[in-house]
Amino acid sequence: MSTTSVPAHAKKLIQERSRPSLDGYFMIIVGLLLIAGGAYAFFALLSSGADIAVPTVLMRLAFVVAGIFLLSGLYMLQPNEAALLSLFGQYKGTDRSEGLRWVNPLYAKRKLSLRARTLNTAALKVNDKRGNPVEIGAAIVWRVQDTALAIYNVDDFERFVQIQAEAAIRHLATQYAYDDGEDLAEGETTLRAGMDVVASAMRDELHNRFTAAGIDVEDAKLTHLAYAAEIAQVMLRRQQAEAIISARKKIVHGAVSMVEAALQGLSERKICELDDERKAAMVSNLLVVLCSDKETQPVINTGTLYN
Repeated sequence: MSTTSVPAHAKKLIQERSRPSLDGYFMIIVGLLLIAGGAYAFFALLSSGADIAVPTVLMRLAFVVAGIFLLSGLYMLQPNEAALLSLFGQYKGTDRSEGLRWVNPLYAKRKLSLRARTLNTAALKVNDKRGNPVEIGAAIVWRVQDTALAIYNVDDFERFVQIQAEAAIRHLATQYAYDDGEDLAEGETTLRAGMDVVASAMRDELHNRFTAAGIDVEDAKLTHLAYAAEIAQVMLRRQQAEAIISARKKIVHGAVSMVEAALQGLSERKICELDDERKAAMVSNLLVVLCSDKETQPVINTGTLYN
């Protein structure tokens, strides 16, 4: 079986390399001097009244043209801004200097912002680890780290970031359950309870996806997390039932401890002697009083338990 090999040049990625530039203010002075000198010499020649030779005129005009040509190489860069320089389609390097700069006027200059940008994704409907539909959204802070990869390795790096971010969030949601449940292992991370762990995993996922475009992820956090509308009411009732059960367990545990302490106190102080049947009746009455979610009405027994 024959396999098709990918040519070596097709695997190469154009990565950023620095390209130094000259001080633009110095080149302004040089360009203006050439223009002024050439113009002065040209008008001086015209005013002399002597025979004017064509090569002499062209030489003086050449100084003016050279000055204008030099001035066309000027450009300005703001803080956190870079310029990609190319010559006839060939990448020559990236200039990250600030202020007024100058390079070869034949270079094509493409400016690119290096400032931090924020992508706030819309609420995406995905299925969590259990298969329940949930809505999830995130805010991602990113910036261009490698200008050459961002421009020459992907067609539109901003669109690339948006699509890859949505794909990463969808993949992340399938790795975790929305909330705790009986089918989850003890201590397993969930989307709702493990925000920090989920955010860290999302940053790693985004970093791996953005590397090909020279994008660096500075921060990523979930901004929206909820059950989808079609199951929201059912899951709300489920959460309420789990909360009630948990609360009841704590109430019963506390009531049993209080009853045990009461029986132990009566026995140690020898206030009264209770047989097993009276203890059972007392435990029953105390548990009713302590565990009831409504006010209880006392019943006075004027007789005994045996008649």
